[in-house]
Amino acid sequence: MATALITHADCLEHVTPEGHPERVARLEHVLHALQGLDLRRESAPLAEMAHLAYVHPQAHIDAILAAEPAEGVIQLDADTWMSPGSVNAALRAAGAVVKAVDMVLDDEVGNAFCAIRPPGHHAETATPMGFCLFGNAAIGAKHALEAHGLSRVAVVDFDVHHGNGTQDLLWNEARALTITSQQMPLWPGTGEQTERGAHDNVLNIPLAPRTGGAEMRAAYGSKVFPRLRDFKPELIIISAGFDAHQDDPLAELQWSTEDFRWLTRELCALAAELCEGRVVSTLEGGYDLSALAESARAHVDILMEAAA
Repeated sequence: MATALITHADCLEHVTPEGHPERVARLEHVLHALQGLDLRRESAPLAEMAHLAYVHPQAHIDAILAAEPAEGVIQLDADTWMSPGSVNAALRAAGAVVKAVDMVLDDEVGNAFCAIRPPGHHAETATPMGFCLFGNAAIGAKHALEAHGLSRVAVVDFDVHHGNGTQDLLWNEARALTITSQQMPLWPGTGEQTERGAHDNVLNIPLAPRTGGAEMRAAYGSKVFPRLRDFKPELIIISAGFDAHQDDPLAELQWSTEDFRWLTRELCALAAELCEGRVVSTLEGGYDLSALAESARAHVDILMEAAA
């Protein structure tokens, strides 16, 4: 089977101020790195309001839709900005993950990668933050549960920053296991091992600054993979942030491109063991353009191997 690449040009219309790390060039570099690959290329639809409402109250949805400026850029918080085009970009980002879940669970493709922005894993129930407007991965998890009737979905987030939004959005969802590894201490300051979810459905793996690939592999092998086997998910959603790379300017973990390749291969092997290979991956962070492009290419290469 094929690997789907789901993206949309609207995601390039979300413009941030000069010098902002979450910039248009990020997605441009990822898409350039994936040129020429034998992927099933699909256009991301606009998410429906019902999809957003899986995890966000209507007041939050309405506030984001109303905040988009007619021109220029506006600031929602210290890190999060909107421009003309941001709403459609955010709706395409969430819609991409919904479409990816549909395609994978309907056996149209073996797995999928959503090349989108803005990212989503910091958006909390009623709070946009950390470059994020809507909780893309959490929306995909809830769509799998509600629209497809799955009983168990796992979200694995290896972005260098803790996925506080995904954790918040799925905290009370017993059918979803949220696993995140993150540098600590680091913004946003959440992600302690004591944060376990309302149903013991959250697993946090804090990693000290300067942690390299060997320590990461050991942590995933001893903690993450056994927990996934115990949970037996019917779908694995990956929040694929590549800012744990040693070249990334926003953090201090020391992973290499080969570490992302290894982690993707291990997660795909677990998916093959547990859930017929069903994996949906969505782009989160990664702010050194070369490291981001190279790591995303390695990630998708392994997804393609797994789907073949």
